[in-house]
This record gives sequence, C-alpha cells and structure tokens, in this order.
Amino acid sequence: MTESYEMRPIGVIESCYGEKFGTPRQSGIVPSSFGRVVFHDDVDRQALRGLDEFSHLWLIFLFDQVKESDVRWLVRPPRLGGNEKKGVLATRSPFRPNRIGLSLVKLEEVGDGWIEISGLDLVTDTPIFDVKPYLPYVESVPDARGGFAEKAPERLAVKIKKELAQKLSESEKALIEEALALDPRPAYHQDPERTYGCRLAGYEVKWRVRKSIVEVLQIS
Repeated sequence: MTESYEMRPIGVIESCYGEKFGTPRQSGIVPSSFGRVVFHDDVDRQALRGLDEFSHLWLIFLFDQVKESDVRWLVRPPRLGGNEKKGVLATRSPFRPNRIGLSLVKLEEVGDGWIEISGLDLVTDTPIFDVKPYLPYVESVPDARGGFAEKAPERLAVKIKKELAQKLSESEKALIEEALALDPRPAYHQDPERTYGCRLAGYEVKWRVRKSIVEVLQIS
C-alpha cells in the first residue's frame, strides 16, 4: 500500500536569479550569488536560535517549476552533453518521483524571520521545506566518488564591455561573470550567432558564446 504524506513550506527564497535559465545547476559553484530565505509568519522565530553558530546550511526545497506529473525515469544530464541517458536517481535532475531538491549554501546572516545566504542555485519564489545545519565531520567525504560528474564543470571566459560593466557594482559584475562562465546554454544549442538572455541580480542580460568566450551584449 502506497501512503501519501503532506509537507508544507516554511518559507520562500528571494534570489538574485529571476528565472530558471541562467541559474547554476549546483550550489556553491557561483560564490557571488546571493539571496534570502524568508520564513512564513507561522514559523516561530525561536526555531532560528543557534543557527548562526554554523557556516553552511542544507536547504530542502521544492522544484516548483516542474509539474508534479512530469516524472522522467531516464534523463539526459547536461554534463554528458545531453547525449547519454542515466536513471533519474543517479542525477540531480528536477524531474523526480517527488520534486524535492537539496542545496548546500553559505550562511551570511541571521535576521528576524530571515536568513541571508550565498552560493545558492535557487530561483526567486522557490518554496523551502526545511533548513538543516551542515556538519563537516560527518558530511565531508574527501575520497567519495562523483560518478559521471567527478570534476567541476569547465568555465568559459566572459567579456563585458567597459560601458556595460560601469552599470554594475563589483558584486553584481562578479555574479554575472561567474554565472555565465558556466555556459547555461542547453547542450544541444551551440549556435555562435544566437543571442541568449537571462535575469541576474535584477538585470536582463543578453549574451552569446563564440570560440569559448561569452560576450555580454546588453545589460538593462
């Protein structure tokens, strides 16, 4: 007999990422990314007591931009160029039997009903189910195997014209460079003449990729 259980979000993400496209596929690989977990009013603020003793946190969240019915038992991981299928449980794909995600972020500040975080990979309005402290003594495994994602993804060079960079603060420029260096394009889109756009830090950023260089064309 299959049982069902109810879960309710305890908060929501406010993020530098305004949409799915351009958001990194893993946490921690864009250190300059920033955001907040804003807790709902019915969450007792005492639940945050002691949280500032930890440097990093696990966020348990909902892939809310995926339909509940859209389960895929085989998926094509971007790290494999979209050409090879793996079982969904061997990947971080959002198309899961239950749309639950796990993200490791850095804790920057604890406030009254919110926590400031960095290194996130979550889009604004992502529902948060739970927050747990990261424990290095048990959760860091130096000799663990990483399967088909053994190494960090390669990064592209990013060029932002001086007149565009002048619009940005240093932290905004770092975020845009780090996010685009990961080449957010789908594996099957390799047209050097195609212009892409994504929302980063409140800006609409237009860019293209030529000869392994991301050229930022517009920031508005």
